[in-house]
This record gives sequence, C-alpha cells and structure tokens, in this order.
Amino acid sequence: MASDPKVLDIRGQSLKLNTAADVTPLLEGFDPTLVEEVHLGGNTIGIEAAQEFAKFLEKTQTLKVADFADIFTGRLISEIPDALKALCDAIEPKSTLVEIDLSDNAFGVRSAEPMRNLLEQNRFEILRLNNNGLGPEAGTMVAGWLKKSAELSKSKGLTSNLKTVICGRNRLESGSAGAWADAFAEHGTLVEVRLPQNAIWTGGIKALAEGLSQCPNLRYLDLQDNTFIKDGSRAAVNAWAKALPKLSALETLVLSDCVLSEDDEDEVPSLLQKLAEGSNRGLANLQLQNNNLKASTFKFFADSLNSLPKLRRLELQWNEIEDDSEGDIDTIRQIMKQRSGKLLLDDEEEEGEEEEEGEEAAEAEAKEEQTPSEEAQKTKEAVDALADIMNKVTIQ
Repeated sequence: MASDPKVLDIRGQSLKLNTAADVTPLLEGFDPTLVEEVHLGGNTIGIEAAQEFAKFLEKTQTLKVADFADIFTGRLISEIPDALKALCDAIEPKSTLVEIDLSDNAFGVRSAEPMRNLLEQNRFEILRLNNNGLGPEAGTMVAGWLKKSAELSKSKGLTSNLKTVICGRNRLESGSAGAWADAFAEHGTLVEVRLPQNAIWTGGIKALAEGLSQCPNLRYLDLQDNTFIKDGSRAAVNAWAKALPKLSALETLVLSDCVLSEDDEDEVPSLLQKLAEGSNRGLANLQLQNNNLKASTFKFFADSLNSLPKLRRLELQWNEIEDDSEGDIDTIRQIMKQRSGKLLLDDEEEEGEEEEEGEEAAEAEAKEEQTPSEEAQKTKEAVDALADIMNKVTIQ
C-alpha cells in the first residue's frame, strides 16, 4: 500500500520507462480518485509509458499538482511530442489543478504544440517552464496560448487564476518578450514572475515593464541576466521607473546582471531613484549584483534607505566599490544591521551566509531528531504508567 495515498512520487529513480508494463507496478496501491499530486521527474518516459500514466491521470478527481519536470532525458525528439501530448491532454480537463511543472525538458518549437490545449484552457495557478529551450518562436507561441486563456476566462465572466509564471533559461529573447508582456497584462493577476537568463534586451525589457505594470499584486519579480541598457539606450531603465509605482505590493526584486548602468558612467539608474521616492515601501529583498554601479549609487542608498523601511536584504556584489565609497558602505551596513538585515558585498559574505544557513538547518534537524514525536511521547508515557502499576503489584 502507498505510504501516502494522495501523492504518487517516483522522482529521482532514474527509471527508463518504455512500456505500459514498466508503469503498472508503479501505480499499484494507488486509487486515482484519491491522488492529489503526481511527481514523475528524474526518470525518462517513452510514448507508451506516458500513455499509461495518462490513463491513470484521466481517472483522478482531485489532482492539484502535475509535476512532469525532467522526464524526457535521452529521448528522441520524435518521441517527445506524442508522449507530452498524452500527459497534457489527460490533465487539461482537471478543474482542481493548481500547479503544473514541465521544467528541464528540451521542447523547442516542435514539442511546444502539445501544450497548447492545456495552456489555452488553463484554470491553474502556477506554471513552471524553466530550462526548456523554447527560443523566441516557441516562447511566442506559449505566451499567446496563455493570453488566450485569460481572454477565454473573461468571456465567461471569470477572473484568471494564474498567479505564478516561472520561465527562465529559455532564450525567449526580445522577439517573444512583447507576447509575454501582452499575456501578463491580459491576466493581470500575477503575484510571482521569474524570467531570468533569457537574453532579453532593451526593447523586450521595456515591453515587459508595460505588461507587468498591469499586475498590481505582483510581489516577486526576477529578471536576472537580461539586458536593460544596450547601445546607450536607457528606455528599459526608464520604463521600469514608470512601472514600479504601479507595483506597490512588490517584496522581492531581482535585477542582478542586468546592465543597469554603463561601464563609463557614474549614475544612479532612474528606477533606483524611483525607489527612493517611496514607490515600493514594502520591498524586502533587492538584488543588484554586477550592474556597473558606482559611488553615486552607494551614496544614494546611504541617503535614501529610509524610503525602503522593510528592506532586509541588499545584494551589491561585483559592482565597482572604490575607497571613497567606504563611508557610504559603512552607513548602509549599519542601517541594515539595525534592521537585522543583510548587506552582501562580496563572494565571501555570500559563502559565509550559506554556511551559516547550513549550520542552522543542521541544528534544526538535530533538534528535531532529539525531540520525540507526539506518538513516541504517548508511547513513553504509557510505558511509564504501566511500570508504575507493576511496581504496586504484590504477589501473595
């Protein structure tokens, strides 16, 4: 019998599943009508095996999580579309679905099409499409399907459920950024958007500012390793300066490796100036690594951190910190320390933090092991009580 009848989890077993017979033993003991989560990642699934999983998925009634990340390693490109279609078609009608994860599968244009109905008809909340090699063409297709899903919801008088989109490391490029911006604007419900490492340049970043500014509940935004300034144009930086005041719920902003300033300029990027005006007072985590930031920006932070009263984490590694900025850096460090926050300026600090977090996790685990569970505690109490009774027994 399954240890948890609600969770079918075969992750990380490196199984090569080709036939229905390979899948059948994995499903034994599970009643599909009770299953809420299915995790298949870390195994490689062929067409017939995918179709067998699909038959099981079709029978689910309360499915919430469909985790199909990393399931096609070593498969031929000709196999993936049919296998993916079987899985996507099986879960497309599920109104209970909350999260879909298709990350770490090499899709490209050819294998994107099987996702179409699932994405166009979506009522789910979380979409994870990280590291799929989509490129701008397939990226445009996916964004278009998501936009259509929002339009279909509106036509039925419904508000979109979509809250989280994670689509990093996909080479979306500026060619698809406009389509993603349109999709985000159409939904208007996004709370978390992560688009790191997509080779999106100035024009695409500007479009995303306009689209995401229509999502007033956005709390987490990650645009790391995309390019804001190209050929001297600050259009993207200025577009985000205009967008930030519309995102008052923002708590985490990740803009590391984004070229917010040019090598030969000592300027305060306009979007950071907007933060100083109090546009996002709820911001708690601001990551600005490797952005050509210089003395003017450090002085700016030293003078204006009061405009970010909830800021607890500020990452400034790999920027150009000179001796004449040490006073401002000390001021920033003291302010963050008073808030029990962290200022990260170099790799050693980051490594130290990771070690500290590792030690804290180890201590917590050790403490948990030392603390008896509720069931164990009850057993101990029962044994102690029985011992007391036996001590009082006298043999005549």
